[in-house]
Amino acid sequence: MVREPSAASATLNIPDSRGINLFRVDPYARPMLEKYLPPDLYAHLLPHFDELGRLAGSSLDELAAIADKNPPELSVRSRAGIDESRLSKHPAYVELEKMAYGKLGLAAMSHRSGVLGWGAPMPPVAKYALTYLFVQAEFGLCCPVSMTDSLARTLRKFGEPGLVDKILPQVTALDFDELRQGAMFMTEQAAGSDISATQTQAELQPDGRWRLFGDKWFCSNPDAGFAMVLARSEAKEGLAGVSLFLLPRDLPEGGHNHYRILRLKDKLGTRSMASGEIRLEGAYAWLIGEPGRGFQQMADMVNNSRLSNGMRAAGLMRRAVSEAMFVAENRLAFGKRLVDMPLMQKQLLKMTLVAEQARSFVFQTAQALEQSDRGDEQARTLVRIMTPLIKFRACRDARKVTGDGMEVRGGCGYIEEWVESRLVRDAHLGSIWEGTSNIVALDVLRAIQKNNCLAALRLHVDSLLAEGAACPEPLAALQQDSLEKAYRLAEKASREGRSDLARQAASVLYHVVSMAAMRSEARHDGMRARNELANLVLLHRLAPRDPCAAEEFPVDYGAVLNPAS
Repeated sequence: MVREPSAASATLNIPDSRGINLFRVDPYARPMLEKYLPPDLYAHLLPHFDELGRLAGSSLDELAAIADKNPPELSVRSRAGIDESRLSKHPAYVELEKMAYGKLGLAAMSHRSGVLGWGAPMPPVAKYALTYLFVQAEFGLCCPVSMTDSLARTLRKFGEPGLVDKILPQVTALDFDELRQGAMFMTEQAAGSDISATQTQAELQPDGRWRLFGDKWFCSNPDAGFAMVLARSEAKEGLAGVSLFLLPRDLPEGGHNHYRILRLKDKLGTRSMASGEIRLEGAYAWLIGEPGRGFQQMADMVNNSRLSNGMRAAGLMRRAVSEAMFVAENRLAFGKRLVDMPLMQKQLLKMTLVAEQARSFVFQTAQALEQSDRGDEQARTLVRIMTPLIKFRACRDARKVTGDGMEVRGGCGYIEEWVESRLVRDAHLGSIWEGTSNIVALDVLRAIQKNNCLAALRLHVDSLLAEGAACPEPLAALQQDSLEKAYRLAEKASREGRSDLARQAASVLYHVVSMAAMRSEARHDGMRARNELANLVLLHRLAPRDPCAAEEFPVDYGAVLNPAS
């Protein structure tokens, strides 16, 4: 399927994709939805996906570019000298907020009915699939959207019923004027990934209210209506003294709560969305859940955000692939289209493989999350390990795929007028926030050690392979050998406490699951080519390779890059 550039860009041989439908140009978008969504929900949402694809490739993309160049501004004091900590957001960003929170209901659809005309809360697959498409236009806003969704989830699980009834309607409102967005304030200068070093203090007052004192160092969406905050409330060392609190921006009796935004961060990417430093000066807050179990309860919100990070990385990769395909199909060099040149085909194939691994992993994890929330213990164990796996690998892969997409466009890709530079800048966020790569890889080992997750993962992979398209006979023995080696490595790293092997073990497990998922998906209409992608995962991501050997395994580039043609 050739995407036609505008007449002007065709004359200049500078393909401009602005205006393409990012849903329609994605050959795997529709069949993946058809496989993973219930038939009635798929039929209901399909027009919404098509419309969002049109907007993401046009007006939303234009708004995102404007918001990226016009970041929020902080007013610390009013002209009368009164502290106000007020953020001014560019109108382009506000329009994006209205689309994400109001029209699409991305933060609300897991918690209430009525979003996009559906009469019940939607499953995680629907939410992540829609956000995956939205993020291809605007990445920064999807952080507050995810935190609002995750705050609602954590509040529902651990909050007092009366507080839940009061706050939940505010953070799931579809009316933008009534909505109160969510955030989480964890990071401190002395307590980044080491939550046990938290210094913020929570003091219980004689009137029964909790007051928070201290500084939080990195707070995204700092003017959110509500934020989950970790603070030390118990006279105990380490994590045992840390509790979880819900911090309202405004006091119940009126007026701004007792905290200030000290400054905003000047960030490499996600410039459209504010991140700041906050000083808590006796801020009023509600205790959430049990005292001294703040980290365990906050972990639910963090894990939900980690899955969202992986999904956003997958979306960035998909946008990079779609842009690269457009350029390759519409740019001429040496009398040929770039897409007809073998080396370009190989480069596009490498980008597609990594991007599609991430998409399969998103859908698999979202499916397990739905089953887990219904009480399935096997699925709960799967979610425990699959969430750090996708956060680790997909977020790192996004940095390379977006960089390769920039290279395909060439010099224009390095210029801020085109989307590639923004994709590259934003892609570096995922492997830092909600745990750096090292921290998340170590969490994979903890999941194996403490939750018996490796056995659950192996059962899941066996099930996917049993129901999926067969591995080609010449590769069958290699696949089985690679699977066993991957499991042995992960088990050894876990059993012997080999933290130095954590990243290697996490990578091979990610590749094993994504390969099995692609073989399963290949059974579905329109996705037979995913079995070829699974072969490539085996050959290039799992099996040992001789860097001096010429590759002999044949690949049908056309079938994999454009399976709908």
